Amino acid sequence: MTSNISGDINKGINNSLLIGILVTVLGIIAVALPSVSTIFAETWIALILISSGAAKLGYAFQTRNEGGFVWKILLSILYFATGVMLFVYPFTGILTLTLLLGSFLLTEGVFELILAFRLRPQQNWTWALGNGIVTLVLGAMIWFQWPFDAPWVIGTLVGVSVLSTGISRVMLSLNARSALNQSNSTTQA
Repeated sequence: MTSNISGDINKGINNSLLIGILVTVLGIIAVALPSVSTIFAETWIALILISSGAAKLGYAFQTRNEGGFVWKILLSILYFATGVMLFVYPFTGILTLTLLLGSFLLTEGVFELILAFRLRPQQNWTWALGNGIVTLVLGAMIWFQWPFDAPWVIGTLVGVSVLSTGISRVMLSLNARSALNQSNSTTQA
């Protein structure tokens, strides 16, 4: 019975390892082809907004007697129209999303710096300070190179995130495999 459980666990670890390798390869492709991955990410966001708009419209009609019907309809139209605009005009969407990302990072960087100085009496407050500085610099880099960086920024960042996720998954799977092999060798001894 132990070998069956061990075999099932090993199969799960192998599947996890294969998924990790696949995700790593996809991350490498996304970083290597940032313009393609930027278009893909922008299209994905457009489809999510269109789907959300349709879901909100359905919800508005299901709850029309509970109040706020007009606002629910307007909100669903906003979601749907924004999604369609991003889908029909992808380059405009990429420009807009890149500018929003730069603005978000600039704002987050400022907030992180404020937080760091509020945490200053605490030990290791410099980690928050470093995070704020890096985030602020990234936001400034995006903002000051906009619109020239728009075709590659989002794709590169998504690619790095996917690559990091894949590597993490591979390493965790290899660690689990090693732990399982050590456990099996200890049990058999």
